[in-house]
Amino acid sequence: MTHSSAAPRGRLPLPRLLAFSLGSVPAALMATMMGVYLPPFYAGKLGTTLTAVGATIGMVRLTDLGVDLLLGWVMDKTRTPAGRYRPWFLAALPVLWISLYQVFNPPADADLGYLFTWYILLYVAYSMLVLAHSAWAAALSGDYHERSRMFGWMLGVGVLASSMLQATPILTHGAIKPADPGSMSVLGWVMILVSTVTVLAAVVSTPERLAPLAHKQRTSLKDYLAIVSNKSMLRLIGADLFLALGPGASAPIYLFFFHESKGFSLAAVSLLLIPYTGAGMIGAPLWGRVAQRLGKHRTVQLAAVGYAITQTILMLVPAGLFWPTFLSMFSVGFCGSAFVVLVRAMVADVADELRLNTGQERAGVLYALVTMTQKFGSSVAVAIIYPILDLVGFDPKPGAANTPEAIRGLEMCYVFAPILLVVIGAVCLIGYKLDAQRQSEIRAALDEMESRDFDSAQEGLVGAGENVAPAAE
Repeated sequence: MTHSSAAPRGRLPLPRLLAFSLGSVPAALMATMMGVYLPPFYAGKLGTTLTAVGATIGMVRLTDLGVDLLLGWVMDKTRTPAGRYRPWFLAALPVLWISLYQVFNPPADADLGYLFTWYILLYVAYSMLVLAHSAWAAALSGDYHERSRMFGWMLGVGVLASSMLQATPILTHGAIKPADPGSMSVLGWVMILVSTVTVLAAVVSTPERLAPLAHKQRTSLKDYLAIVSNKSMLRLIGADLFLALGPGASAPIYLFFFHESKGFSLAAVSLLLIPYTGAGMIGAPLWGRVAQRLGKHRTVQLAAVGYAITQTILMLVPAGLFWPTFLSMFSVGFCGSAFVVLVRAMVADVADELRLNTGQERAGVLYALVTMTQKFGSSVAVAIIYPILDLVGFDPKPGAANTPEAIRGLEMCYVFAPILLVVIGAVCLIGYKLDAQRQSEIRAALDEMESRDFDSAQEGLVGAGENVAPAAE
């Protein structure tokens, strides 16, 4: 016997899936701006060293790590008529409005303290959006392959939004250029407007199915130990960390690499991000299909090998050749698009395993852990890469004349560090056991457990009615 509150096993209708996937847009836009454009913007705005900016951003992200776990824990404990995670997703909007305005409109006397303060609030908004949306998605379906499809569409829609951001020089006839400091204020307002519309679209169109009350309501230390000791989750955390470190190492120096080393104008540099991010619209659903045949973890490993090959080819493309570089960026982005979508889908499977073992809903905490690895990876990347550039004598100021040695150091940081890190991430998934067959067994056991709990609750209500009936008479 099953009941309506159980997670659905079928496919989410495409119109509703598309509307729900719009909720990925704000985080995708924030990730692009915070990873690629804001660090160089503040390096020039504050007139300080790359090391100082990198250390400040790294400190922001490390300070914010504990917020993710707290948010995830509170989200898992939340129960409202509107759902467990959907209210938190909506609550992120006012936090996002304030932080976006402040970060994209710094005053003339802004310093590192200003950057630290408002970057933290921006990351809190980012965490609320990503954690709530991911855990909400995991609650919409319990099917192994459907989750790959769902997270693939979520990433694809987010990628489309990022591509539109990169295309603003074309769409606005040069009036808005993300790489131009003069465009930051208007970009902040655009992000506020777009985020408001997309968040509301997801919230209004997609109800959240409430999971049944866990058969075990009280949480013990043993339950939390089950999270940190789960072998599947430990492998995912390790893999996600290095898979984030790879692209994270290249993102904050992207502008420097393609402008100084490859010789492209700032407008062309923004355009070259379009194939990289846009490749995810094709790559995310295709990698999801590949995962249905090979399994999610093997598909991530295959994509990591492809990433290493295509990143090497990118380095070999001669400077100034736009279309060969365009195609190389597409191939790198295509391979990299597998990482986030499949790891997030795998976390949903681990959440099922933990719910079966502990009787507790822990999707929010699990997604907090992988969000933490993303933040930690990007913070370590910028905090290490920027000091290295200072060490080799690279000058980030517009029009600065950099030595061949400085350019060579920049190239090594951009190309080969990501390759090594991504390969390590793939190695972390060797021996991963939570495949489609095992997840199917877990879902069957969960359905049986939830049905049994539901029947017990019904019997309890009937028994209670029988007990009070004579007194009523």
